[in-house]
Amino acid sequence: QVQLVESGGGLVQAGGSQSLSCAASGRTFGGYAMGWFRQAPGKEREFVAAITWSGGSTYYADSVKGRFTISRDNAKNTVYLQMKSLKPEDTAVYYCAAQKTWAWAGTDRKEYDYWGQGTQVTVSS
Repeated sequence: QVQLVESGGGLVQAGGSQSLSCAASGRTFGGYAMGWFRQAPGKEREFVAAITWSGGSTYYADSVKGRFTISRDNAKNTVYLQMKSLKPEDTAVYYCAAQKTWAWAGTDRKEYDYWGQGTQVTVSS
């Protein structure tokens, strides 16, 4: 079992920046790819970014490519999402998720085994 706790959400103006963190506890962090997803009101949860266990490969949704950066610190059991040039359409609850795999990082929410409780990010225009 892996417990995930997100932090760092809040209110930010359009064009601004914000960073999210996701701390993992429970079973070893090793061997888990990590992903960030988001869900806006009335919409399905969508993929944002993912990173392999080693951190060697990252993947992004087209809507955030060039603006968001995912990273991880395995020594701290933490994954990060740095967001810049935020837009009102980035407003959503952001979730981190863990997928048990050494080799890749999925972009489909169905591939993930554990989820955090989410943190709200609101971008005002």
